[in-house]
Amino acid sequence: MSVQYDDLKDLVKNENQIMIDNIPDEYLTDTLKRLRGYADVVIKPTSTEEVSKILKWAYEREVPVTPRGAGTNLVGSTVPDHGGIVLDLSLMNHILELDYETLTATIEAGVLLQDFQQYVEEKGLFYPPDPGEKTASIGGNISTNAGGMRAVKYGVTRDYVMGLEIVLADGRILNVGSKNIKDSSGLSLKNLIVGSEGTLAIITKCILKLIPKPEISISVVVPFDSLESGLESVLTIIKENANPTAIEFVERKVIKLGEAFLKLSFPYPNAQAYIILTFDGKKDEVSANLSRIKEVVLHKSALNFIILDDKKLSENVWKIRSVLVKAVEAVSEQEPVDIVVPINKTLEFIKYVNKLEKETEMQMVSFGHAGDGNVHLCVVRGNRVESEWIKEKHENMAKLYSKAYELGGITSGEHGIGLTKKEYFLNETKNINLELMRKIKSDFDEKHILNSHISYNL
Repeated sequence: MSVQYDDLKDLVKNENQIMIDNIPDEYLTDTLKRLRGYADVVIKPTSTEEVSKILKWAYEREVPVTPRGAGTNLVGSTVPDHGGIVLDLSLMNHILELDYETLTATIEAGVLLQDFQQYVEEKGLFYPPDPGEKTASIGGNISTNAGGMRAVKYGVTRDYVMGLEIVLADGRILNVGSKNIKDSSGLSLKNLIVGSEGTLAIITKCILKLIPKPEISISVVVPFDSLESGLESVLTIIKENANPTAIEFVERKVIKLGEAFLKLSFPYPNAQAYIILTFDGKKDEVSANLSRIKEVVLHKSALNFIILDDKKLSENVWKIRSVLVKAVEAVSEQEPVDIVVPINKTLEFIKYVNKLEKETEMQMVSFGHAGDGNVHLCVVRGNRVESEWIKEKHENMAKLYSKAYELGGITSGEHGIGLTKKEYFLNETKNINLELMRKIKSDFDEKHILNSHISYNL
């Protein structure tokens, strides 16, 4: 059947919302810009009703639909690998309600994380999920169940999604979840949508849980003479019940890339590795926790305990931590990995990474969320020619994922599966799990028009 994409112009308010042919490259790729798909049309809806009409139109004609928000995805989830429609939700970016009585906010899916966090904090409230990419959309965060640096204390995006308005592949609109704190009323359709990477439905609105803004937040840099000694201290820190907001680990060689990228300085440059901690809450509580953890880590093998009570220094430390992937990418092409292992296996996994790096002579840069076992790696191309890079990268990635599964880990903690991790996910996931996922996909989207090129859909 020949598809007349001009018909879509009748479904939106004005023609400026549609691009047919000559699609800009930004809509055909993700933030790394290495994978490239193709699309027949880009549509930027401004309402749930427009999304509904577009999906109904696409479903009747079996036209593939690839949803996207801010386009910050790292694994190819936003690459329109099968052509058809790219559905850009960035114009649906309004904060619709702030409900002080239920401590919730209702927003559209295209609202950017940084804008939402700033808005609620100005109102004395707090939205804890804090993934590194602050320019991501909230809808994208929900679609990948983004975690971030504060997950060790506050949890991940799923823990703050109370309700969703979604549009099914055939255009039907429904609401899942609500402002109610408890819900034991049937299967949780809301939790199926969270983390589904746009494969089950299009998220148009979100009801998000908020908490009161902490009175104070203080960060600390703890330098070590090796990454191993730093990671060995993490379980000790957790067991002290000091309730840190963030526990990050990073090697000095990675910090140097971040310093060069931003032209900023990181404290205690003679260390080989660092643990970065944050504590928030009441002032007296934070002060007591800082004292307790300082004593514990200095008793272990920490070289120092640097409290970042200077606001500018604290901002610089977190800026450097937040740009590490971009800093590595600025030096060499790299493959970002966000493997998760049980927290007591983090050190064992990192030791394996270092061993594999020496054996293969392929640089593997390690950092991540030590408090929840989420290891971020940059597998670095260096000066390899294309054929060598593709072959060796594939071999080493397969070994990394296999080791993670051996330790009880999983493929992705917050980036999602997308296109780049699909092979490893499928290889390491039991057939019965995949079978159930595929059945759920078919029940939501019988014709498989929504992001069906990624993850478990093949």
